[in-house]
Amino acid sequence: MSDLLTRASSINRALDQIGDKWSLLIIQEVFWGINTFSGMLEATGVSRGVLSDRLKWLQRIGCLRKRTSSPESRRAVYHLTRKSIELYDSALMAIAWERKHYRTPSLDAVQLMHKPCGKLINPRMICGTCGEDVDGREAHYLPGPGATKDVREKKVRRRSTLSVDEVPSERSVYRNLVNLVGDRWTANVIALAYHGQNRFEEFHKELPVATNILSDRLRFLVEQGVFGSRAYQQRPRRFEYYLTEKGWDMYPFFLTLLQWGDKWCDPEGKGAPMVVTHESCGNHLKGRVVCDHCGEVLLAHDVDIYLE
Repeated sequence: MSDLLTRASSINRALDQIGDKWSLLIIQEVFWGINTFSGMLEATGVSRGVLSDRLKWLQRIGCLRKRTSSPESRRAVYHLTRKSIELYDSALMAIAWERKHYRTPSLDAVQLMHKPCGKLINPRMICGTCGEDVDGREAHYLPGPGATKDVREKKVRRRSTLSVDEVPSERSVYRNLVNLVGDRWTANVIALAYHGQNRFEEFHKELPVATNILSDRLRFLVEQGVFGSRAYQQRPRRFEYYLTEKGWDMYPFFLTLLQWGDKWCDPEGKGAPMVVTHESCGNHLKGRVVCDHCGEVLLAHDVDIYLE
């Protein structure tokens, strides 16, 4: 496997750390209070070997901390760290997107209550300056102080064959989003589309991925309704890709990843690789996830989850 230099990206850095299907599912379960090996094994349906591998990885990057439940039992219990707790905004935006595009009885049975106002909520993201709902079509990008190059490993791995229906957890409230972005190349392609890339050669220039894998990811995103496609050349036949409403609705989730990556995935401390401006107000776009009733910022310890 060879390494390639690509433009520094906080989203790419975040995805390289936690943008794996199993890692996302594990963090989701720990958010909901499932923090033992046996509990996560039952909830995710993953094999023991894969679960053990991902738990070690999440500890290595500082997203989980392992402790024993008591000196007598010595049973391992996994806890969130400050770094992983700050992924809570990503989890909430994933839930909001999932509810909009995949209304099912099992999903509707999961309710979130904002304890300070006592209301059942559907989280929303607003601009921290002007208070308007965030729309990716109103975001503008400029190089930031950390706009350098990253070394990324070239991989030819295929997508996991895990079906979202095979995850047994009743709390798996954004399993369809995990199925989409739980492969880092699929997520990378979506992120590049927010920056205006729309052709195969443009995606390939930015991503250290084999051409057949990139073709597979583009086809998958069209099948899932995140991208649409249209021919711009007939001989040979070439397509350009565009985000559908379903794809644009995923933007707040990706903005939370970018903000998390800016803070937690800057190994050399150079600052954000990219500055995002909100065109509506002309200010730096800092997305804030708030209660749709009282408008207060949603904090992990202020939200309870219920299964009806």
